[in-house]
Amino acid sequence: MPFNRKPQKFNAQIKAVEIGVGEKAIKIGGENILPFYTFDGDMGNTPKVGVEISDMGLEGAVAGIVSYYEGCTTAAEMAKKAAEMEGADFVALSLEGGDPNGANKSTEELVAVAKEVADAIDLPLVVEGCKNVEKDSELLVKVAEALQGKNVLVLAAKEENYKAVGAAAGLAYNQKVGAESAVDINLAKQLNVVMTQLGVKPESVVMNVGTAAVGYGYEYVVSTMDRIKAAALAQSDTTLQMPIITPVASETWSVKESLAEEADAPEWGSREERGISMEIQTAAADLVSGSNAVILRHPQSVATIAKMIKELA
Repeated sequence: MPFNRKPQKFNAQIKAVEIGVGEKAIKIGGENILPFYTFDGDMGNTPKVGVEISDMGLEGAVAGIVSYYEGCTTAAEMAKKAAEMEGADFVALSLEGGDPNGANKSTEELVAVAKEVADAIDLPLVVEGCKNVEKDSELLVKVAEALQGKNVLVLAAKEENYKAVGAAAGLAYNQKVGAESAVDINLAKQLNVVMTQLGVKPESVVMNVGTAAVGYGYEYVVSTMDRIKAAALAQSDTTLQMPIITPVASETWSVKESLAEEADAPEWGSREERGISMEIQTAAADLVSGSNAVILRHPQSVATIAKMIKELA
């Protein structure tokens, strides 16, 4: 008996969100199929790959990353090199220097860095805060104001500061806003609901539902993304029909497998190869679980994941 394949059709669709301006602007989302199920229908816009740079420069970076940015002395110069990286669709600027428990750079200094980076590249820009809720409430509002007209994605509005960040990015300054939750479908849904109740259009919201490095309770990430996509498509849940972006680099380059020096763990082999492996494996898993965009750091990781997307799309 011949096998007759029956495509799994969904009447619902993930919203497409545009980031950036001009010819290099990108759209993420827009699919009405499960991740890479191109045999069932239209994938919409293929997943995108971003390159993360930091206002703190190359502090703690491995040799391959340092070598790639050789000669760069400012964040703007690094952004230009990042935009030229094979496989790069956008640049992600992490303003980690604003952390009050770290370098504690001023909001004014970091806004100036963000403006210099935005003016230096023609690729879309994603701006990540310092992960301190109070500082980000001030910093990301000022960044959204300073980058008016650039159509940037501001990461991220959380439960504690969504009113400030969401109102600035999504309403006052017409930017895109990331809604960040911690690997929980209910938290993700709740944040989307209150964000839209604030007045932010669903088409301006991108979800950051969180991730973990592979091997670190990653099954929770898979189940969360899977449930979100299933609810959005199979159940037509409009509160979960926003695309997902996943900052992979900050998770994978901070685990022991990526940090341990070869002298301390010779049996593990090259530290750089370990870090690349963690980054690629996590990004690949995030994408096939439902992420529409990933943020990476190492040139080899970016090129590999971009190739994977091209082969599967």
